[in-house]
Amino acid sequence: MTTEWSQWPRRHSRAVDVIIAVLLCALATYASRVTDLGNGQGPIVARPASLAVFGLSATASLALLARRRFPCAVLTITTVCGIVIGALGFEVSVATTGAAFVAAYSLGLWSADLRTAKIAPAISGGALLITSLFHHFTPILTGGRVSLIAAILVAGAFAEAGRNRRNYLAALHARAELAERTREEEARQRVGEERLRIARELHDIVAHHMALAHAQASTAAYLLRSQPDRAQEMLDQLAGTTSAALRELKATVGLLREDDSDAPLEPTPGLAQLPELLTSFERTGLTLSLSITGVPRPLSSGVDLTAYRIIQEALTNVTKHAVTATATVRLVYSRQLLTISVLDDGTEAAEHGGGEQDSDSQGYGLIGMNERAVSVGGHLHAGHRPDGGFEVTTELPLEPPHTPDREDDPS
Repeated sequence: MTTEWSQWPRRHSRAVDVIIAVLLCALATYASRVTDLGNGQGPIVARPASLAVFGLSATASLALLARRRFPCAVLTITTVCGIVIGALGFEVSVATTGAAFVAAYSLGLWSADLRTAKIAPAISGGALLITSLFHHFTPILTGGRVSLIAAILVAGAFAEAGRNRRNYLAALHARAELAERTREEEARQRVGEERLRIARELHDIVAHHMALAHAQASTAAYLLRSQPDRAQEMLDQLAGTTSAALRELKATVGLLREDDSDAPLEPTPGLAQLPELLTSFERTGLTLSLSITGVPRPLSSGVDLTAYRIIQEALTNVTKHAVTATATVRLVYSRQLLTISVLDDGTEAAEHGGGEQDSDSQGYGLIGMNERAVSVGGHLHAGHRPDGGFEVTTELPLEPPHTPDREDDPS
């Protein structure tokens, strides 16, 4: 209830202006009847109501209705009306010239020129103060003149406080807008990162299964006439490969949907599924060997998935590009790092146009593997071996990188 009443003047500013204008006109008209005889008895009602004072007060009060749009012009009109009231022989006081001080406050609050907002009210107050001296010069420091000086100071103080509050609220609003834009930009950045992650997943899944499917289909076509039983077995494996590809694609693309599906998705692949991965490549005729050095340790989900995908992509490149039938996967666990090496002999690759490095330079395989490694704080190196063949080596941290908080920063 209190909040609603506090917001009422702001929501009904025109009604507030009308009420102020009526009250100031009535106050000035009544104050024109009051005079101070200087006998120590104080002000008394000694005059009838003046039609001229009423007209001047009404003019000044009506001008206040435009004080928000034309504050400087309104201050000029109200000051002139106050001076004319004093020239007619009436006392110049806060009561008779109250409209001028309301206009001074409005100018200090809404004027775009700060210099004018500070100087013009002082000039207006000084002119009214000088006009009051023409009524009776002595004593100089009467209660009416002191009230004029106080009114000038109070109007300036209220205007400055109102301007500071308005600037403060504008700054808060600007900061809120900036924070909102920052949140939107951060959200767009996260969406972009998520799209990139899904694109990497799709690339790895499609490249892996398409390479296997191509190898199985080629082998089946080669064995179809000479060994139909082997060809049938290879075709059965091809059906399983395509089914696995569809399941992984469904699981990955299903992350983009908002509806909750009752169908369980496959778990995120990791090194626990490495034997199944190697078996799928061996079905294409590739001879693989796996060596593990050190004590295997549990990995974070991000590092585990990265290790699996890098091995998958490296073996896919061997299947697609290398002229070889053997490859080796090495896992070396140290205290802080997991080193993964995928290498092939590739003795005939150079004779067929540069092998996997030339082919991958036209695609995104090595780029994707490197980005995956960097995303978890590791790094990747790929290139030809001195004794022939191609090698992909990756060093991944066993724990995700830790970014110290500001409180932990000794600087």
